[in-house]
Amino acid sequence: MPFPDLTPETAPPEARRALKAVTERLGYRPAAVARLAASPHTLDGFLKLSAIFESCTLNPLSREVLIMTVATRNDCHVCVAMHTAKLTAMAADPTLITALRDRSEPPLPDQRLEAVRRFTLAVLASAGAVDDAVLRDFLPYGYTEQNALEVVLGIGTYTLSTLANRLTGAPVDAPLAAFA
Repeated sequence: MPFPDLTPETAPPEARRALKAVTERLGYRPAAVARLAASPHTLDGFLKLSAIFESCTLNPLSREVLIMTVATRNDCHVCVAMHTAKLTAMAADPTLITALRDRSEPPLPDQRLEAVRRFTLAVLASAGAVDDAVLRDFLPYGYTEQNALEVVLGIGTYTLSTLANRLTGAPVDAPLAAFA
């Protein structure tokens, strides 16, 4: 296996603190993190970016819609399971979770969240070169130009995560198996 699950004892020294911190925070060491530790810079970058994204002005449910949109688009089974668990813990509408997981063509049940999903997909499809009409369609749902840029932050953060998980072949961890 080219990307083994590293531990604080086997990881590069620069990744050990982050591995320990994630393990303490979650109560287990996710395989995705254990494999990402092969590159301390990538692990550190993802953890910092995800913390920054979690502190942005997009509300938690909008952030999760964005993450699930990127995760399903990039076929990252680990992220889909992890963020299904997170949405479930947030008591999100099961219809919303199913629609996000299935990449439903009909709009999401909540128009505001559908606006985030559509805008995220438009930013991805255009490599950020959305036209003014796309931005104008996003803003009436209570979002701002700042939020539009935060969508770009979320896309970057979770593109890093989804691509790394796929590259390393990270499996779904036992605590998330029910959400796979």
